[in-house]
Amino acid sequence: MTVIQIRTARPDDARQLADLAEATFRDTFGAANTAQDMDLHCRASYGEAIQAAEIARPDMLTLLGEEDGRLTGFAQLRWADAPACVAGAAAGEIQRLYVAREWHGKGVAQALMHACLEAMRARGSEVVWLGVWERNPRAIAFYRKFGFAHVGEHVFAVGSDPQRDIVMARPVSASP
Repeated sequence: MTVIQIRTARPDDARQLADLAEATFRDTFGAANTAQDMDLHCRASYGEAIQAAEIARPDMLTLLGEEDGRLTGFAQLRWADAPACVAGAAAGEIQRLYVAREWHGKGVAQALMHACLEAMRARGSEVVWLGVWERNPRAIAFYRKFGFAHVGEHVFAVGSDPQRDIVMARPVSASP
């Protein structure tokens, strides 16, 4: 039986996290975007120094899924201004939630989501929100299972391509 551990990222996780973050982003979106836009996005968003800086930020929390010392997935939470379509005070964002392809269907995403919601509760957030690409029906269905509802939209640039993200939100206190 596979036992997935969820833990908070440490500075020495930055290299492995950067590799996982780029690999999962490319796996998820590479076929639907140009190689140039994928390269631009990955250079701007991932890399050891970028991940180390994000791990160190007090307004962010990076959670790692791990099995036998190997990363299986990750989530990055952020407490900053929410878009106007997100109603409620003390909003927290699930900025990223990705699982390595070989771990799809093995409970990693669910474990990460439960850990995200618990971290939001612990931080005092009243509402949690996220943006999900309109052309990612699997992720949209996953978030709906956890009680997220469509509340608006925003632009998410992948390289030079502005894309439409659906903004979804839910009360932190709601049952998953």
